[in-house]
Amino acid sequence: MISLMHSKKAIIEGKINRMKKKSENSLSLSVSRIVLGIVFVVIISFVIALYIVVVRERREYAMRESESVIRNLSNNLDSNVQSYKELSRLIMTEPDLVRLLRADVDSVDISMINDARYGVMDILNVTEGVDTVIVFREDMIMLATNRFTYIYDYDVMNGEDWKKDIYAGKGGAVVSLNTNNIAHKADRRPMVTIGRAIYDIDSQERTGLMLMNISPRVFERILGQLRYNNICIMGSDGTFLAGNKEYAAYYDGSFADRKISYKNATIDGVRMLISGCRVSDLPIVILRVAPYGTEGTPFRMVAILVALLALFLGLALYIGEYIRRNITDPVYELSASMEENKKSGDLKKIDTPMKFSELDMLKGDYNSMIDHVNELIEKLMDNEKTLQRAEMRVLQEQIKPHFLYNSIETIGFLALDAGADNVHDALETLGRFYRNFLSKGGRDIPLSREIKIVKDYLTLQRLRYGDIIEDAYEIDEDTGKCIVPKLILQPLVENSIYHGIRLKGEKGEIRIKSYLEDGNLHLIVRDTGVGMEEEQIKKILSQDRSQRPDEADSSFGLWGTIERVRIYCGRDDVVNIRSEIGEYTEIEMIIPDMSLPEEERQ
Repeated sequence: MISLMHSKKAIIEGKINRMKKKSENSLSLSVSRIVLGIVFVVIISFVIALYIVVVRERREYAMRESESVIRNLSNNLDSNVQSYKELSRLIMTEPDLVRLLRADVDSVDISMINDARYGVMDILNVTEGVDTVIVFREDMIMLATNRFTYIYDYDVMNGEDWKKDIYAGKGGAVVSLNTNNIAHKADRRPMVTIGRAIYDIDSQERTGLMLMNISPRVFERILGQLRYNNICIMGSDGTFLAGNKEYAAYYDGSFADRKISYKNATIDGVRMLISGCRVSDLPIVILRVAPYGTEGTPFRMVAILVALLALFLGLALYIGEYIRRNITDPVYELSASMEENKKSGDLKKIDTPMKFSELDMLKGDYNSMIDHVNELIEKLMDNEKTLQRAEMRVLQEQIKPHFLYNSIETIGFLALDAGADNVHDALETLGRFYRNFLSKGGRDIPLSREIKIVKDYLTLQRLRYGDIIEDAYEIDEDTGKCIVPKLILQPLVENSIYHGIRLKGEKGEIRIKSYLEDGNLHLIVRDTGVGMEEEQIKKILSQDRSQRPDEADSSFGLWGTIERVRIYCGRDDVVNIRSEIGEYTEIEMIIPDMSLPEEERQ
């Protein structure tokens, strides 16, 4: 008792000393660290947030500027291409060209072709930028206004693939690149091509097709007029057309869309925004590469945020000082009073006045704790005596399993002396059943021992039910050493008797089979009882363990065994049930093969 009281006092004294000492675990230092930590986090968060806001605003400004430039240039290019489309429509109505397209093949001569060429060239004289016009009759007789600066691919020209998109336009203008691949400039300069299928204005029959190449110098002139030097105009296939050729290396398929796409890139150490989109429905793509500048920086917002940060820092410092003066210092005063109280050698209440109600509450709690500790010390010995008596009762209630074995053997010898051989055999079987059943407390046993448990159980059941139960075994020799959870066959056999054979009202058979396959032990219990309905089987095998099925009440051994096997194997698909009403029920368990070592197989 005295030793325990000193121990309690030592614990309380240690707590008082730890509270009193202003060490690295003190409240004051912890509060200071927390305040500084909050200040540090806020500053870092502010810097990050400010950086994100500035970068985002600059990016959005650059994106808006790029969008404005690209949309303006796109409208210019589209407008120019539309004017060339109208020019191509006018060319199709040129009289000498119409006469050439209508003429029979036998009447076509070089004079007629030259007249048509000169007629087309007269129309072209009113505009700039058309590099050549190539017209094909349906019989592939061709005229070209600038024929000798082109190299022709006659293999492609004699095919039909290059005409398909033009014919699909039904006389409308179809814009493509590089003369639909039937010809290219000798200097490899790229061209934008406007193609049209030509139809006779009277008969509406198709009489030929026309290709009009627009020189990229048209686009260069537009860029010069708009003073854009950070633009690259390309074909949708990656062909460079006009502008800054260095930027062509940044083109990819994501820009070949009518919606503007944006990407970041670092060029010569400068962070750049690459913007691009397709011009209307034309095979032309505009790329703009521009650096991020200071434009768009929200200086007013930055100034407001900095002012708010300064205000927060001032408030944090004030709160820290307030906590020190009004919380931590009074706590140390309370601790000092406790220390002085300790020197008296008794656990007494303290009466130091506290400034705030919360600290006064802490003082009251301490005084209440002193009263409670004194009460606990007084009751400690009684509690220890009660605990000792309870432990003695637990020890007295422990019964060793061999007492059951010895009792059964004694009754068996008495029965044998009295000439009751059947009673002796029954008791011997019962004793053997419980020895195997208990298995020295083990949870897992060899299959051979589990089979012995089943055989002893059926022997005992035949004493009750007579010869209505027959048993048969097909146990593979290699399976006897396999380890299984204890008592997984006996509940299934019991279920077969009580819910199968006995309900059928006639003699029945229980057959147990085991074999190994694909590294798994297969155990099958089959009875010739009343069988089970499919709905009943589904409920018993249900994997929803949140609520036990109704069938578990009438077949608890079966349901519980299935749950045990699932838990033992670590998965749900380990039990199969097959049945036919009035004929049989067969339960199969599939367990991983865990065999005994060679020295333990006997």
